[in-house]
Amino acid sequence: MKKRKVWLLIASMLVVCFSVYFVLSDSKQTRQEIVETLNVSENSNEKIDESLTEKESDPENAEMVEDVTVEMAESEQEEVVDGETEETKTEGFREKVKGVVEGVIKLFKKDLKVVAIGDSLTQGVGDETENGGYVGILNNTFIENNINVTIENYGKRGNRTDQLLKRLEKKEIETSIKKADIVLITIGANDIMKIVRNNIMNLQLDLFDQAKITYLERLTAILQRVNEINPDTKIYLIGFYNPFDRYLAEIEELEMIINDWNDSGRLVTEQFENVNYIPISDLFIDSDEELLSDDHFHPNTSGYRLMAKRILENLEEVTVEPEVMNEDGE
Repeated sequence: MKKRKVWLLIASMLVVCFSVYFVLSDSKQTRQEIVETLNVSENSNEKIDESLTEKESDPENAEMVEDVTVEMAESEQEEVVDGETEETKTEGFREKVKGVVEGVIKLFKKDLKVVAIGDSLTQGVGDETENGGYVGILNNTFIENNINVTIENYGKRGNRTDQLLKRLEKKEIETSIKKADIVLITIGANDIMKIVRNNIMNLQLDLFDQAKITYLERLTAILQRVNEINPDTKIYLIGFYNPFDRYLAEIEELEMIINDWNDSGRLVTEQFENVNYIPISDLFIDSDEELLSDDHFHPNTSGYRLMAKRILENLEEVTVEPEVMNEDGE
């Protein structure tokens, strides 16, 4: 099994992952044309990065690479459908980002500062309300419960472990973590997607096993670095999910890879007294509700709500108590 080439995985993932690039045009590309579009040869990696950003001169933007849906066309026309006005849309969005718990939230501390770092899952890519994904939903939940929690979001689309480790040296992020009671982290999905892109014509399970070793080393370094910055903070590593479960559920290899990397990440967190692991992959399996955005990769607002609820339930600094109804049932 370990030596088996997962050609079906390659073909199917290409259909889903890169349809966002090609479905917007009527051009039909052959397999070779797709490979050329991706520029998978080692000598053309720099050209890929240049094509993915129009602001290469900006050091901050230069880090935004490898995200499978980066630079997706986002110029959607705003139309009134079935009498829906911008006001009713706004009300609908507000309804979607309402608090994720039914009950009373209590903190062990009067005030909390939360810092979220990582990739597009922390940035909130795919959230149609543009409210910041799970971070924004958590923030709204605290506001609705009149709780003084400050949340700072340093999620960056496309970040891998190596890039996040480098960003932890930035003064702004370092200063923020120094004052944080809680640090939330999402990272790893783009490490996997880099393997897919760079080995698209020769994808083997062994490649993921080899890359996982380096991934775990960098993940360990990230947790150590956060602890160096603030030894008193509580760190939560949030797992990732299989975005292709609904469309490619029959491809067992992909699910195996996601589960293996998640389990390995969880084992890394167990090496630290102040680090907890929060799984989310099960939230996106066999759901009757559409939880992914139009790019079929990132969560939509409904997906981020489930993530926010799971995260809130796992924060040791927070308790949620059921609301007490009076005799009239109110």
